[in-house]
Amino acid sequence: MTKRKWPMIIVLGALLVLILAFLFSMMLTKMRSVDESVTTSIQVDINDPALIKRGEYVARTADCVACHSTLDGEAYAGGLPMLTPLGAIYSTNITPDKETGIGNYTLAQFINSVKHGVRADNSALYPAMPYPSYQIMPDEDIAAMYAYFMSAVKPVKQANLKSELPPVFNWRWPLAYWQAMFAPERKFVAESDDKVLARGQYLVEGPGHCGSCHTERGIGYQEVALSNKDSEKYLSGAVIDGWRAKSLRGEHRGLGTWSTEELVDFFKTGRTDKVAAFGAMAEVVEHSTQYMTDEDLHAMSAYLKTLSPAPGKEVTLPAKEDTTTQKLLDGNYDSRGAMLYAEYCQVCHRADGKGVPRIFPALDANSAVIARDADSVLQITMNGGRMPKTPHDRMAFTMPEFKHLSDSDIAEIVNYVRNSWTNQAPEINTTDVVKMRAFLNAKPVTATDLPMDLTVPAQPKGAGNE
Repeated sequence: MTKRKWPMIIVLGALLVLILAFLFSMMLTKMRSVDESVTTSIQVDINDPALIKRGEYVARTADCVACHSTLDGEAYAGGLPMLTPLGAIYSTNITPDKETGIGNYTLAQFINSVKHGVRADNSALYPAMPYPSYQIMPDEDIAAMYAYFMSAVKPVKQANLKSELPPVFNWRWPLAYWQAMFAPERKFVAESDDKVLARGQYLVEGPGHCGSCHTERGIGYQEVALSNKDSEKYLSGAVIDGWRAKSLRGEHRGLGTWSTEELVDFFKTGRTDKVAAFGAMAEVVEHSTQYMTDEDLHAMSAYLKTLSPAPGKEVTLPAKEDTTTQKLLDGNYDSRGAMLYAEYCQVCHRADGKGVPRIFPALDANSAVIARDADSVLQITMNGGRMPKTPHDRMAFTMPEFKHLSDSDIAEIVNYVRNSWTNQAPEINTTDVVKMRAFLNAKPVTATDLPMDLTVPAQPKGAGNE
């Protein structure tokens, strides 16, 4: 008789623990939220043109449109897939539609969602929403965004998509514990008394949420550091969505070879004389940084240049003589990689690997090319990509895809580019190519994967969201 009761006791005990854990998670979520009384001191006239304009600028600095819009979809209507190790999560509709969007949100509910990761129904948001970064944004800026979204964004009736996370992992209430551990309450603390550097730090750490892509993730898929004060691992580079988001710190493969002026140019136009934005960074430039003021772009760039080199990474690389250029000019193709480069790459990127300023990026001494992790080079070689469209250059250019090449040929050409001219980088093998090919075959198409003509007109200044 006793032996038969034990299983039931265990089941009831486990159920009780689960119920208590659920109830405690609700309490944790409630503790994170602000109530309506807290926002009564903030005067918000959602029809005030100046407030709406300010809110639009804040939304641009926070890059809301890039994640909450899909290829050929309505702005802010959601549906963009964001890949996680457990499956895809889809961004939500944040237009003011009252049935499928946020049209019924109060200001307090909007603040809770943006800053604290809590929906209007008191459920926790997945951390694909960068609320750990947005948390340091002042309520007044969030209120301005609220006015913009409620009054200037077109309402779109589009139902939100369910995540593709497996059972249990798609439960929302356990996220309250994730938030308690990895998204603690915090406020912005300037590292410097210099107002320019403090503004740059705020933009990078807060609305710009640069760490969401450029900082490593831990065992709980949390950013291992939310600020430079936390750790020098902050902004030291990470792999996300198959791209290597480069280190933004001061080592050679990071921003050590960049000047402040080059960073400003890059954020504003998506390119410099040497490099061009690609992948997710092209979307950041296209939807966010190109619209920022010159003062804010300078502040961000100046702050990034203050960051010390990432721990354990080379501050400089040994000098290497360029023996590649003359061999290519002489037609001396001494390897399979050299022959493939001459056939597929040289016409744009040139024999000297310098490309054409602001048209075809340089491959020689390109910090993205020589990164220790070759994922970005592999992905853009196989899948192609495009520059962001901005009014600062007449045309945006497309890198064609070369996934029709064999795995061994792709490995040859990538290794050749990463170790020719003055470049020095670890070699890859065909297994790396096979893994990337499998990833790309399963990856949803995004805006930067869109096949385009070789040249497209730049977006006119003052054009719409998309």
